[in-house]
Amino acid sequence: MHVLYEDAGKLKAETIFSEADTSLQVESASGKRSKIKRNAVLLTFAQPAPDALLPAAEALAATLEPDFLWEVAPQEEFEAATLAQDYFGHAPDAIEKTALILALSAAPAYFHRRGRGTFRPAPPDILQAALAAIEKKRLQAQQQQEWTDAMVAGQLPDAVRPMAVTFLDQPDKNTQQWKAFDAAVQQLAISPEKLLLSLGVWANPLAMMVQRFLATHFPKGAEWPPVAVEDWGADLPQVEIEAYSVDDSSTIEIDDALSVTQTDADTIRVGIHIAVPALATPRGSEFDTMARSRMSTVYMPGDKIPMLPRELISAFSLDEGQWRPALSLYVTGKLQTGEILDTETRLERIQVTANLRHDQLGDQVTEAALDDPDAALPYGHWLRPLWQFALKLSAARDQVRGKPENNDRIEYSFELDGPSDDPDSVIRLIPRRRNAPLERLVAEYMILTNTQWGALLARHGVPGIYRSQQMGRTRMSTQALPHESIAVPQYIWSTSPLRRYVDLINQGQIVAAAQHGVSARLVAPFKPKDADLYALIGAFDSQYTLWGEFQSAMERYWCIRWLQQQGLKEVRAHVLRENLVRLACAPLVTRINGLPSFERGQELVLDILGYDEMGQDIECRLREAV
Repeated sequence: MHVLYEDAGKLKAETIFSEADTSLQVESASGKRSKIKRNAVLLTFAQPAPDALLPAAEALAATLEPDFLWEVAPQEEFEAATLAQDYFGHAPDAIEKTALILALSAAPAYFHRRGRGTFRPAPPDILQAALAAIEKKRLQAQQQQEWTDAMVAGQLPDAVRPMAVTFLDQPDKNTQQWKAFDAAVQQLAISPEKLLLSLGVWANPLAMMVQRFLATHFPKGAEWPPVAVEDWGADLPQVEIEAYSVDDSSTIEIDDALSVTQTDADTIRVGIHIAVPALATPRGSEFDTMARSRMSTVYMPGDKIPMLPRELISAFSLDEGQWRPALSLYVTGKLQTGEILDTETRLERIQVTANLRHDQLGDQVTEAALDDPDAALPYGHWLRPLWQFALKLSAARDQVRGKPENNDRIEYSFELDGPSDDPDSVIRLIPRRRNAPLERLVAEYMILTNTQWGALLARHGVPGIYRSQQMGRTRMSTQALPHESIAVPQYIWSTSPLRRYVDLINQGQIVAAAQHGVSARLVAPFKPKDADLYALIGAFDSQYTLWGEFQSAMERYWCIRWLQQQGLKEVRAHVLRENLVRLACAPLVTRINGLPSFERGQELVLDILGYDEMGQDIECRLREAV
């Protein structure tokens, strides 16, 4: 004898091997034996063979119409075997009984299971509701398939278009539109990004990158609404000085300027003057909240998203010829040794004489010209004493570090001739060495300022956000710890308050220390052990990293566009490690598949085989090692 039984919701037909009161031992066609409970058995039969029962029953069940079965079935609970007797008009065999069980089980809208082999027909009203739901689902599936077919054919359905921009970052995976799109992606075996670009959701990879970023991080728009400004710092003492700033031509936020006077042949007084927007951003104010929401200016080639409203930037930027409030650090020192004799921090109003630009002065300001007092040098009376003192400051840091600072790497500025959202705009890469004299000079005085102001806060017990580096690990904290690579005892960010929120926070603390001295910790915006200061560190670190990743991605995209615009088929590169190389002509790092093993720094000649703007990569092949 054989049995049909249910195991984990699945019907099985096997041969009885032995029996007990409450259980059976059955044997499958393969010879495997199993123990089953007697109440799991639906029916016993002698014919046909177990392995032939279910295929024959499934074929018969496919011919049984559930609506007719519902009409002829009893309205109360019934056994499937009983209905089989009435339906077939004779004592049903095992195939017919099994077919009816399968048919009833496959129509849950018509029949509700009440037990093994037992069913109850659905009441008419419930049946109609269930059938309506089934029909609705069928129509939805049909519509979804039509959308999928259209996208596979390269057409974006109107019903899908409004939601398509959310499919990469914020998809609602319960919608038919998403399911249709996902099915098209699977059917075409391409990435979602490629499919959306082919459907015209974005005009090009550049638009996709920018609009995705803006939709995610600036859903209300990147521009601040117009704001009213005041004449902040109008009551500050006005100081007549000759000060200059040095920035890129594209810079609109002039954060810093330098002045210098010599009291005698060996004594110098350097003024480092920093824009002071902290006057307009007291803790919890509207402007403070706005700056905190962004944490930093977002940079990209040809464009930027400022941290602060443009009106506020204009009110504090140290633009030439304009009286502006400034937080000034005056350092008196010895020209010959770099010894610092005295420092003073104060709030005042200054007028910057001129805003100098790297690209306009860089070629003229050379080390030879700076070291030769008779050489032609624009602004030489200002540059030469600053340069001489900066060299001494740098040498002192090198002595602490035990080796010279390695800063000869070439960096690039990106300049666009045309709109930043047009991939056909001409991109120019402007190389600039970090150890160029103007770069070194400005950097040295920013390091000096951030070091001295960090010491000022620590000396008065005023908390600040410091950057430290120990054992190769750089981190932000409220502790004044050494920064090993810069070789200073403490270091804070405080010289870019128009662009970074940490600098703005630190500036408010420095202003309190400068004005109140030993009592500053009682009146500073952030008191010692303020929990909010710790929260700011984590929030800033996270957002600043995110902005930096976007900037890097945009610069990588424009590097690839530059290579294409230049029509380069061959480039030189240097090995970084394994198959990773850096191009010599652009700030682009890429991998070369199958690259043989070379020493770090080995120069290679590469053939460019293709460009992937969306993937932000190029395909290269090794031609030769130089």
